[in-house]
Amino acid sequence: MSERKKIECWLTDMDGVLVHEGQPVPGAREFLERLTKAGRRFLVLTNNSIYTPRDLHVRLRAAGLDVPVESIYTSALATAQFLHDQRPHGSAFVLGESGLTTALHQVGYVLTDIDPDYVVLGETRTYSFTSITRAIRLIDNGARFIATNPDPVGPSAEGSLPATGAVAALITKATNVTPYFVGKPNPLMMRSALNTVGGHSETTAMIGDRMDTDVVSGMEAGLYTILVLTGVTKAGDVDRFPFRPSRVTDSIADLVDMVDEESLPEGS
Repeated sequence: MSERKKIECWLTDMDGVLVHEGQPVPGAREFLERLTKAGRRFLVLTNNSIYTPRDLHVRLRAAGLDVPVESIYTSALATAQFLHDQRPHGSAFVLGESGLTTALHQVGYVLTDIDPDYVVLGETRTYSFTSITRAIRLIDNGARFIATNPDPVGPSAEGSLPATGAVAALITKATNVTPYFVGKPNPLMMRSALNTVGGHSETTAMIGDRMDTDVVSGMEAGLYTILVLTGVTKAGDVDRFPFRPSRVTDSIADLVDMVDEESLPEGS
């Protein structure tokens, strides 16, 4: 088998990889500590656009995981970067929380419902009929439609909640306009994360718990992909997909020593 270069940068999903239902996954703390000790660049990625990186830093710390603010990358940040690249200093009507509005403000966007360039849909727990109706009318009037991620449902202590993808489907049904989804599984988020961390696809690994988002976006971005079985995708599900991760492992605990490996055989 061909040899792959040493992994110098690591991208890892958060929910299902590092934490599960607010609790740290066994081995997550040791993995993060090994990355820091080895001087490896890394980012924790999440499709959740509700929280700012500082918010998530505090939430992870409460779970016993020390992740620097600058090492957290959200779909809100990826969306803000995408909009800044497409139309610098533009305007947007936003359905979302502080994670998204803060990211857009930081790139110089004006948030308005007066003839905005974009309608930007993100995660929120307070969707209102009034704001959704406003978004539909703005899109009908020519605003471009962007969404942070396509996830249809999100978890809660009480069960599943409708998420960005579900609300996007509602707006699409009303307008006949499909949004551009920036977050996973769009490999754009991976490439944006690579640029942020200063990594290269040949020497970067992506760890995730979902074949349909983490693994496929990592694969399409040319990364070494690792599926852990502590989240959504189970071992029996892997063969149902037409693509495979570079490696399947029980949990992130199995990857601690891999941080120091000099090279990896392709397909290991």
